[in-house]
Amino acid sequence: MVRIHQSKPRQAKLKIENSKLKNCWRILIYALILNSQLSILNSCASPSHKQFNPAKVDFSVAVNPFLDNQLYPSLILALDQSKPSILNTDLSTLTCTVTSPANNAVLRIVVDSSVFNYVSILQEIMPHRGETYTFAPVIKWKYDRLRNLRNPVPLDLTLTCYINDEEVDTKTIHLTARSVNECPLSLSHKGAILDTRWLFAAYVNEDHPDIEQILTDILSQGNITRLTGYQTGKTAAVDDQVFAVWYYALDHGISYSSITCTSNPSPTSNVQHIRFFDQVYKSRQANCVDACVFFASILRKIGLRPVIFVEPCHAYLGYYTDRRKTNVNLLETTITSWVNFPRLSQALDADGRLPQEEFEKISKYLSEKQIADYQEGRISFDQLKRLVARSLFDKAQEYDRETYEQNRQNFADTTVIPYQSLDIEKLRNLIQPIN
Repeated sequence: MVRIHQSKPRQAKLKIENSKLKNCWRILIYALILNSQLSILNSCASPSHKQFNPAKVDFSVAVNPFLDNQLYPSLILALDQSKPSILNTDLSTLTCTVTSPANNAVLRIVVDSSVFNYVSILQEIMPHRGETYTFAPVIKWKYDRLRNLRNPVPLDLTLTCYINDEEVDTKTIHLTARSVNECPLSLSHKGAILDTRWLFAAYVNEDHPDIEQILTDILSQGNITRLTGYQTGKTAAVDDQVFAVWYYALDHGISYSSITCTSNPSPTSNVQHIRFFDQVYKSRQANCVDACVFFASILRKIGLRPVIFVEPCHAYLGYYTDRRKTNVNLLETTITSWVNFPRLSQALDADGRLPQEEFEKISKYLSEKQIADYQEGRISFDQLKRLVARSLFDKAQEYDRETYEQNRQNFADTTVIPYQSLDIEKLRNLIQPIN
């Protein structure tokens, strides 16, 4: 082993250099500690300086006065792809006003996340100092949460205002998020009224996955062999398809159930509870609007063009019998509740015949010959159902004819608010299905 011996001068030099290095580290550590202590003292001694005075910026947030502090998921979901200007109204949820404290000030408004929205940011340039600007932040909603909301819940939204990256002020507003089933019919503010019954079209859902199985069931019932829309060019073919849908609704047992009231406390909002397509399908209950929504969804799916005619306190369905929309037939959908085929089926005796008391409930929809044919066994229960369904279908087509003819001009005049003709195909350019 070879040992290396350093000379004494070399050892002394290394000791001096090590000592100098240690002193440098001590100085650096002392400097860092001193700087930290000074920062703490400065922060305690006086608040940080802000360039912009919140009082002069005057940041404020207001809920759309027509909404009366209510958040309607139905409006948000239905109008997601539309331009409010086309509807001749602005239904933005919030507006913010800011007075610019400098020329070309950069404004940033941040909407904090909540259970119903993600963090949302609005950024704008305010060109002129002292001028007040108004903006409507576009909120990034959590659409699935809104779509599944079935009960009203409180909602707080917090908004923070920044000017040139400096936080200036924060505001919090309180809303009530309504059930998605709540459909505003009209909204008012200081004597101005917004008719929003066009929102009925949002509850029509021709894309609902349950419709595929329904169409299969309709074809299996044998009332029609094909669903062709307007392809044949014949009114009778269109009516036959609508009758097949009508028969399915009767055979499914859809009954009338008027559920319209909500817990909405707003005195300026006229709101109605509307069932979605799948809710009608599963519960087998519907009021006039619910039933129109149910039928219109299926008719749209098979290529027909439904119209919902809205009158004061009532709505009924129409459908164009030709592609050019030169003629419209009507259908009073609530008539499906006049009979209940599933209940009648349960009442059949061992021979598959209806007891007399049950037969009397539907005999009023039959001719004398049809009554005799059934009583004498010449027609089956299934044939009887078709005869009753056809009779009710004819009644449903004529039920609203008189009032429609009386108010045809009102339906054509968009300024006559109580009467609305909601062509679902036209409204699809503005309003999307919400469930």
